[in-house]
Amino acid sequence: MIVEVVNPNTSQEMTALVERSAKAVAAPGTTVVAVSPAMGPASIESHYDEALSVPGLLAEIAAGEQSGVDGYVVACFGDPGLDAARELARGPVVGIAEAAMRTAAYLGRGFTVVTTLSRTRGRAWDLVERYGMRGLCRGVHACDIPVLELDRAALDVVTAACARAVEADGADAVVLGCAGMTDWAAPIAEAIGVPVVDGVQAGVLAVQALVEMGLRTGKRDEFAVPPPKRYTGLLRDFGS
Repeated sequence: MIVEVVNPNTSQEMTALVERSAKAVAAPGTTVVAVSPAMGPASIESHYDEALSVPGLLAEIAAGEQSGVDGYVVACFGDPGLDAARELARGPVVGIAEAAMRTAAYLGRGFTVVTTLSRTRGRAWDLVERYGMRGLCRGVHACDIPVLELDRAALDVVTAACARAVEADGADAVVLGCAGMTDWAAPIAEAIGVPVVDGVQAGVLAVQALVEMGLRTGKRDEFAVPPPKRYTGLLRDFGS
């Protein structure tokens, strides 16, 4: 089985981090490959960034289809381009926000999300509603650290934000709201005493399970392959 983890931003450092984290939970016989697009934003911290990340993401999905990938993880907490990716891919496509929220739902009566910048909180709440998690998500909190500044020096700040969020919301678990936090779940959980869910690892495990069960996105109607048409300008190579 080949699982491709697509980091929709162009940061090679983050892509390498995501790949290490994803490989740590891969089952024997599962090959994990992490990729990032050749075009797009260096980080995704606005609706504008998210919109412009989608063509590069879809190009990576299309390339994966040519190389025999069995399933995909979209490694950005905004789950950008998820529906479009599901149209292109034969196998399952899982976004890390959905995977993390669904995993956290198993762990108690409510979870809280700790994300990066305050301006991304609205998008997280949109996804809470989309995934039917409104009754379980107790809050969405920002640590106000930009994505590309989530280095080791920021771990203490994020840990403190998680502790405050748990206390404020009475939550049983924490969802980390950025792929750049992917290797922090264990140390934060140890520090604050509640389960902490990383969406990258949750996404990889979800895709593995779906592929093992022979399950994939239904192609009967909405998620069928997009009808062929001509695209122009910068998007001319996306037509068929």
